[in-house]
Amino acid sequence: MKKKVEILAPAKNLYQGMAAINAGADAVYIGAPQFGARTNATNPVEDIAELVQYAHLFKAQVFVVLNTILYDNELDTCQKLIHELYDIGVDALIIQDMAIMEMDIPPIVIHASTQANNRDPKHVKFLADAGMKRAVLARELNLDQIRDIQKATDIELEFFVSGALCVSFSGNCYMSIAGGERSANRGSCAQNCRLPYNLIDGTGKTLIANSHLLSIKDLDLSDQLPNLIEAGITSFKIEGRLKDIVYVKNNVSYLRRKLDAFLENNEHFIKASSGRTFYNFEAEMDRSFNRGYTDYFVNKRTAKIGSWETPKSQGQVIGKVTAVKSNGYVIENSDKLNNGDGLYFINEAGEADGAQINTITNGVVIPNTFKPIAVGTMIYRNADAEFNKLVEREDSVIRKIGVHMTFSETATGFQLKVVDEDGYESIVALEAAKELSKNSDGVIDNIKKNLSKTGNTPFIADSIAVEFSNNWFLPISKINEIRREALEQLIDIRVKAYVRKEYKIEKTTHPYPVEKLDFTYNVSNKMARAFYHRHGVTEIEKAFELQWDPGKARVMTTKYCVKYELGKCPRYQRDSMGEKVVEPLVLKHGENEYKLKFNCKPCEMEIWEKDADLVFDEDEF
Repeated sequence: MKKKVEILAPAKNLYQGMAAINAGADAVYIGAPQFGARTNATNPVEDIAELVQYAHLFKAQVFVVLNTILYDNELDTCQKLIHELYDIGVDALIIQDMAIMEMDIPPIVIHASTQANNRDPKHVKFLADAGMKRAVLARELNLDQIRDIQKATDIELEFFVSGALCVSFSGNCYMSIAGGERSANRGSCAQNCRLPYNLIDGTGKTLIANSHLLSIKDLDLSDQLPNLIEAGITSFKIEGRLKDIVYVKNNVSYLRRKLDAFLENNEHFIKASSGRTFYNFEAEMDRSFNRGYTDYFVNKRTAKIGSWETPKSQGQVIGKVTAVKSNGYVIENSDKLNNGDGLYFINEAGEADGAQINTITNGVVIPNTFKPIAVGTMIYRNADAEFNKLVEREDSVIRKIGVHMTFSETATGFQLKVVDEDGYESIVALEAAKELSKNSDGVIDNIKKNLSKTGNTPFIADSIAVEFSNNWFLPISKINEIRREALEQLIDIRVKAYVRKEYKIEKTTHPYPVEKLDFTYNVSNKMARAFYHRHGVTEIEKAFELQWDPGKARVMTTKYCVKYELGKCPRYQRDSMGEKVVEPLVLKHGENEYKLKFNCKPCEMEIWEKDADLVFDEDEF
């Protein structure tokens, strides 16, 4: 049996969810009214229900994110919401809090959010044995680590392949709370990682001033899809529930074509949903929001991944400035640019800067406001006016399900039989007296022409057969009527025939991989504690949100490394690093200060509040 492989797209709302499906997504994930890790991307249950109906028409799935940690006074509300989501046909829930595994919930499929410590085989296998059907793997894993997880369990594996990256281990960033009492694990990340910092060494010297030292590039693993499939990934996830519709359509369309090219030449895998998409634009990921791209750690630590100049969109490379005129610039490849485009560049002060194009006259790019730009400066386009206008159009992506039509005569009239690409069948009869056409030329062709007019329906006629014993006359209105009725009936047949996978969670007792849980396990309620205790955990520290000790906490652990970005890594850059930096290194933004601690053996960096008592050992490998 062929294994299904899917593209999973973000849905900020109903409209963008439907657009993602039209662009070729096999599944979408969307926020509910509460308990999603993006408080600015919530949706009423009624909208989710409408999205479910639309998705199931194409055999696409809808996953709802309930991935915040829960407090005791929210448990009943969350349980009630889960019943509502089940009742409207949602395919799965994406969760972080193990309290949900203790609740009295219907047989809905559960996926483990990337915030559930999905970084090693033992934790992922535990979740599979507890009844979860999919794990969203940590983004910092490499291909070898993914293979190890795949060998340990048969749980479905999902992996982010494009979009913004969380610099921290997912679920283990507490900078928002420490910096302003907003919890990322409660859906209110303040994006402290995108702020500018000064980097100060142990002598008090400022090594780097006013730079976005924790901001990293965006993820692009589009060229890694075959390698990820080989490693065990079957769901390719696009980040971006807060992004605009151009980003969603563009990313989905680009990855759809990449994946389809792989599936076309592989007999072991198959697309996870039905239909095909027709595009009225050429998808290019760098033409929508991006900070430049990295493959992160999927191929282990190689290139630098920081986006220090700005956390804003860099966009698409255009070319260098070759000359500066009194009112504008001569730029390589300026024929790619259009009036209204936004330009991005690094100015002579080393800062991210931008300008908007007013006009392009005789090869000179004239901005609305002239700014000095040095010859040789690389220019990027981070707002593509024509592209955005094109992609925003409703008809920029159109998804259709292929059908075969057979129009034949019966004893009492005529019949239209429509069979779609999945084998679903709709038959509509038309009672009518048979009259020979006065003009037999083109009768069959005219019938086929009118049957092919599927218009705004989700269907496209791949073939049409007309089986007549004579050239019977039929009014065009009757042909249109029978076609319309058959296709409307087929929509109902497809939606009703959709089979949702279900699984009833049963309480298990197999041992958790560790017996003691610190605050990074985010245990914030009595039900989660009961879950872990039943699985052999003996000590459970409260979640950070419930016991924060201001000034002394570890607020982040990450594979990203400031030393490596500086070229001062004693593990990988020893021969070229020169003098060691004097520790502790400190990040300072306004009144907020954080100490950096480097654990070279596991190749991780920790960020601590300024009053933490840390011991800085010599580098060990």
